[in-house]
Amino acid sequence: MKEIKAIIKPFKLENVLTELHKIEGLPGITVSDIRGFGKSKGKNAEETISEGLHELIPKIKIELVVTNEMADNVVNVIQKAAHTGNLGDVKIYVIDVKKVVRIRTNEIGENAI
Repeated sequence: MKEIKAIIKPFKLENVLTELHKIEGLPGITVSDIRGFGKSKGKNAEETISEGLHELIPKIKIELVVTNEMADNVVNVIQKAAHTGNLGDVKIYVIDVKKVVRIRTNEIGENAI
């Protein structure tokens, strides 16, 4: 199993969600509003949020856990749908998941996702 975390520009969320909904068997996703900065420290960003002396850029984080077989397809879909070619397109992280437990049913492993 893989956990996929994607940090994208907020205006690309609708594109990403539309394309993810087309994936058969997608177990579900979590979407969070976040803010931060990369190597450029938010310089020349179109939209920033002041936190004291620091400028942070609003972003969206998408998180999901999928089977190993589904992971590459999900990453490719997110990459294509979130791409602008400009600074701030950010990243997709793929992390190995050792165990998943569905609290309601006590299922463990792939059956829990």
